[in-house]
Amino acid sequence: MTKLPKIETERLILRAFAMDDAPDVQRFAGDWNVANNLRTISYPYPDGLAEEWIGSHEDKMEHGEIHLAIALRDNDSLIGSIGLIINRDDENAELGFWIGKPHWGKGYCTEAAQALTRYGFDEKGLNRIHAFHMTRNPASGKVLTKLGMTFEGCLRKCIKKWDVFEDVDVYSILRDEYSGSN
Repeated sequence: MTKLPKIETERLILRAFAMDDAPDVQRFAGDWNVANNLRTISYPYPDGLAEEWIGSHEDKMEHGEIHLAIALRDNDSLIGSIGLIINRDDENAELGFWIGKPHWGKGYCTEAAQALTRYGFDEKGLNRIHAFHMTRNPASGKVLTKLGMTFEGCLRKCIKKWDVFEDVDVYSILRDEYSGSN
């Protein structure tokens, strides 16, 4: 069985989720401000869903999905989630992330995304990493730009979030554009 990676940065550890993280997942992902910007997060966040989601990660890894906890390096406390959904046939992946609202604006998301992008290119041999965000959430676009991603366009009314059709911005970076120093 494939093991989830553990990646350390200056301030963070990207690691496998533990069941002990479930209350923080429910609290952070269940915050309306976070859930409102994510396509698949329920609001309110139901009891038991965090445990179910965490319990699915090992299985998902076997199918090319990597879901990692973003934790502070100094005390291992959970602050968010980051992941790659890998398409092995086309050697590309979709990057996704969220950070708990108390930790917004501190550069944690960019730091985690840089580390996982490096992992995707260097360890998984990907040719392309792409990401989407709802156009009304420009903070995610800033993270993607800081990774060196190129804005590819807007998919108009592409997804339906809470009965509202939303525009989605698309970004990507290719292996030959990635410098590794981002």
